[in-house]
Amino acid sequence: MKSTALTRNVSPLLAECELTHLNRSPIDIAKAAEQHQAYEKALETMGYTILRLPDLPDHPDGVFVEDTAFVLPEIAIIARPGAESRRAETDSMASVLEAYRVLHPITSPGTLDGGDVLVLGKTIYIGSSGRTNHHAIQQVAEITRPIGYKVVAVPVTGCLHLKTAVSAIEEDLILMNPEWIDPAIFEGCRSIPVHPSEPFGANVMRKNNTALTPISFPGTAEVLQKLGYDLLTVDQSELAKAEAGLTCCSVIVPHLS
Repeated sequence: MKSTALTRNVSPLLAECELTHLNRSPIDIAKAAEQHQAYEKALETMGYTILRLPDLPDHPDGVFVEDTAFVLPEIAIIARPGAESRRAETDSMASVLEAYRVLHPITSPGTLDGGDVLVLGKTIYIGSSGRTNHHAIQQVAEITRPIGYKVVAVPVTGCLHLKTAVSAIEEDLILMNPEWIDPAIFEGCRSIPVHPSEPFGANVMRKNNTALTPISFPGTAEVLQKLGYDLLTVDQSELAKAEAGLTCCSVIVPHLS
């Protein structure tokens, strides 16, 4: 059975999305929807089964499902997004995920965006950012400690989420922007820097030997290609105006063999 990628259609109100580090610019909603559909097709090419969550047309950020949950082999954690306007998005995610995993919700006063969570083996790195606070990080540590995980808080500066600055290529190999995150935090991991002219190039997805990269960052993609990965590229230019990376638009539910 294939692993599942949970996605959601683009809201017609996407242009009213939350923004933190970018200035607001016009978003072509039809083009954004086309790009998102191409992204879903790319995930299918990589071997995922797409399962779309219910549409949330009144929630501008609803397409960015990553921020509502993250999934471990043992359990799933339902997030409590840092932007209050996004908290209702978690209900539909929970209603779908409960068929796959036992759920553990983050509760007040904790706030957690899934974009701040990077899992490498049995270590969960969580960005301490404008969207994720220490209360939530502590809750994740308490929830996951009994099943063998260690939680490491990572200061995030200069970007929205931890995974804006770093993503996992392998369990011991990360792609990152070292200007935003200190590589020394990731003990035992080799790190690859993004191309110097592409500070937002670190957010990629990898399954088996295929690396999915934004077409906007050819220099970083070339680095991965030289390491032997097969490249798959998508245009995410409209969604990027909403501070989105590739991982923002899906929640991966690994199949348990």
